[in-house]
Amino acid sequence: MNYPKILPIILCGGSGSRLWPLSRESFPKQYLSINSNDGKTFLQKTQERLNGLDNVEDPIIICNESHRFIVAEQLRAINISPKKIILEPFGRNTAPAIAISSILALEDYEDINLLILSADHEIKNVERFLEVIKKGIEYSENNNLVTFGIAPTHPETGYGYIEGEEPYKKDYLKGSKIKRFIEKPDLQTAKNLIKNKSFTWNSGIFLFKAKAILNELNKFAPDILNCCKKSLEKKIIDLDFHRIDHTYFKKCPDISIDYAVMEKTQKGIVLTMDAFWSDVGNWKSVWETAEKDKDSNVIQGKVIIEKTKNSLIMGEDRLVVGIGLKDLFIIDTNDVLLVANKENSQDVKNIVKDLKKRGIKEGHEHKKMLRPWGFYISVLEESRWKVKVIQVKPGEKLSLQMHHHRSEHWIVVKGTAKIEVDNNERILKENESCYIPLGSKHRLTNPGMTPLKIIEVQSGSYIGEDDIERFDDNYGRIENKYK
Repeated sequence: MNYPKILPIILCGGSGSRLWPLSRESFPKQYLSINSNDGKTFLQKTQERLNGLDNVEDPIIICNESHRFIVAEQLRAINISPKKIILEPFGRNTAPAIAISSILALEDYEDINLLILSADHEIKNVERFLEVIKKGIEYSENNNLVTFGIAPTHPETGYGYIEGEEPYKKDYLKGSKIKRFIEKPDLQTAKNLIKNKSFTWNSGIFLFKAKAILNELNKFAPDILNCCKKSLEKKIIDLDFHRIDHTYFKKCPDISIDYAVMEKTQKGIVLTMDAFWSDVGNWKSVWETAEKDKDSNVIQGKVIIEKTKNSLIMGEDRLVVGIGLKDLFIIDTNDVLLVANKENSQDVKNIVKDLKKRGIKEGHEHKKMLRPWGFYISVLEESRWKVKVIQVKPGEKLSLQMHHHRSEHWIVVKGTAKIEVDNNERILKENESCYIPLGSKHRLTNPGMTPLKIIEVQSGSYIGEDDIERFDDNYGRIENKYK
């Protein structure tokens, strides 16, 4: 069969707070490699999972503005050139994201099947996943709105449920009319639901024609559709990115496509997917989906254990040693150590909320911060000084910039640096340094063929990352307050 064209819409929103401290707002879980033998990230695996489908177009990606270069780099690494990268100034849930994607899809196609995917899911049985998607196309081509339910394996309270009009059969692919959605239930309700084979977990994966979903949005959520249309009318195309208008998008209701359309439409179809799916929503699900040793432990990084069972231990830089542990999750990063009982892994998000409330930066920010030109790592910091390691990719440059409250000292430890200070240029090699006075316009460039690494020492009355004024930038960041 020559299948109709499919346009993947990959949703990259969300902060992944339940996988803190590995996942944070500055670098959430969809861009991480967890339980991956080949080092591929969740986003990369989501895209590559589609290789077994015919007539698949390059994807439309929707992500937060601050993650745009991470997305572009990770897709470039797997040789994918997205059709569009849509930048959300802030999250407004799945209904607005899908509305915007559908409108933009019709700019390039008369009509097309949209496959809506979250960038942070794990699917072990890819062959079965593809088989169910192909079946879904048959329903989508008849202007049905298809969602995919997951055959439950246990009474899960962290997922929503979908009730179909007919009981599902794992070995028989047939769509069922959607009867109702149930939001995350309590444990007893979940136990009762899974006894009834009409209930499946809500995967958040959808398949429908662009015109079909827009027609239903116009019928059931016209306010969302109108806000999205106005946001796109004033969009700015910046390099490969489509930056939607902040003002109109802010007015858009924060609501999922389930609430906005799927619970109301008469065209909803649920297909059961038995493909070992997980949304990897907490550390317990990471442990459950990972390969384990003979004592049911999951070990990653510099870790040594003895007399330890049913535990997940991840080490980053330091050696982590566990003795006599049971049912514990230990996640050690270069700035945070998390120790949690396995059954309390859902509560991590509460800690993140508390850290945010207190203004503690470890709640949302890593020491290592990725930038389009490379990255920097904050090594030491006090009130009036900071030490960073900065690495610049070959051929890349930072913005021409100035600081109002700090001076900087740069020491080259690897590679070759071209330094511009107040219109004066010079080349620095390893073990050479220069001083950037407060108020001087300056720029750092890597003219070489290998990564450039420098030590930056900042000193001044204020050393926040927002003390920066840009005059020229290769990445369209003149108005954005970060390096």
